[in-house]
Amino acid sequence: MQALPKVGILSLGCPRNIVDSENILGRLALKGYRIVDIPRADIAILNTCAFIEDAKKESINAILDLIRLKRDGKIKKIIVYGCLPQRYKEELAGELPEIDAFLGRVSLNNSPDSYRITAKHYAYLKICEGCINNCSFCVIPSIKGRFASIDMDSAVARASELACSGVSELNIIGQDISGYGFDLYRKFKLSELLEKIIKASKGIGWIRLLYLYPSRISDRLLDIISSEARVCKYLDLPIQHASNRILRLMRRKTTKDELLGVIERIRSKVKGAAIRTSLIVGFPSETDKEFKELLSFIKDVRFERLGVFIYSREEGTAAYNFNKQIPQKVKEERFNEIMSFQQQISSEVNSKFIGKTLKVLVDEKEGGSYLGRTEYDAPEVDGTVYLRSKRKLNPGDFVKARITDTLEYDLAGEALEHR
Repeated sequence: MQALPKVGILSLGCPRNIVDSENILGRLALKGYRIVDIPRADIAILNTCAFIEDAKKESINAILDLIRLKRDGKIKKIIVYGCLPQRYKEELAGELPEIDAFLGRVSLNNSPDSYRITAKHYAYLKICEGCINNCSFCVIPSIKGRFASIDMDSAVARASELACSGVSELNIIGQDISGYGFDLYRKFKLSELLEKIIKASKGIGWIRLLYLYPSRISDRLLDIISSEARVCKYLDLPIQHASNRILRLMRRKTTKDELLGVIERIRSKVKGAAIRTSLIVGFPSETDKEFKELLSFIKDVRFERLGVFIYSREEGTAAYNFNKQIPQKVKEERFNEIMSFQQQISSEVNSKFIGKTLKVLVDEKEGGSYLGRTEYDAPEVDGTVYLRSKRKLNPGDFVKARITDTLEYDLAGEALEHR
């Protein structure tokens, strides 16, 4: 019997794409396909991102790299999957005849047969797809379709399976997990789901929530985060801007004062919480005064973690046709100013950890030391702890570490001996 082709996948973009890629490979593996790295594959699958211009460029460059491999005879077929063909299938097919198939949106919920392509000690549990917010700058609703949650029993069962597999950290993800359940139950059910996952996943050391909409942070959710030791004291809270006018244009459902109120509630209820946020600079018609207002907001709030996007004008969004588009040079200047500003804040936040003992999850060994993370750092997004240890450590180990030094975004420490 002839063996089935070897398949490899390259996953671009966010962790939600990683979940889809793992499910694709899991299904192929069950059918007998051999899963290998792309250079050794007969069939290469590229899971693309098309959220902003930079992501589209990265996807196109990856496609061209695969085409070169195909021309050199190293791979036989190329399948381009996901967000990019969902938006531009006809254009891509006309320009790239070397691609054997373009596949857009396919329903791929979390599967117990998924093939892990991330580190083995942490996993992503995608509880919903799409977004219910319809922000004026965002293409997600047109790419992902209507907001859809997986049912609660399936989510809890998957969390239990991951716990049994030895996962140390579970990251609960979606475009907006705070909207979880509304499509199925007509109520927001994230708090209830989290309580059930906590009970069903006793072997998991950390449970992390990623991507929460500010106006749906309930007191019940904050109480769970505060009281449950295994839930990371980390809240990913994209606010996008601080100017009320810009927030209205963005179709965000919050005002500056409401954002300040949410942040105050978080910090009063969850002691030692680390808040990560995302911002957009250079939104159409953003004035110098409004940008300075955003800077002042950052200075006052002092987010522990912060990422910035340069506004990307995307076809199919309401903001695409807004007047007073900002020149690229101005957008880049504003981006650099915020990042420089946040660099100083991050350094000051990290300096408070010197001399303290923190719980660290070991990710990998590098040279003679180890790389790990605190509960305040999401995988592949936030900072690292450079860890020295006299004993051997393995990925997935939790250790107590005394912090001895800081970098701009990272920490350095020494693992404490067992007591």
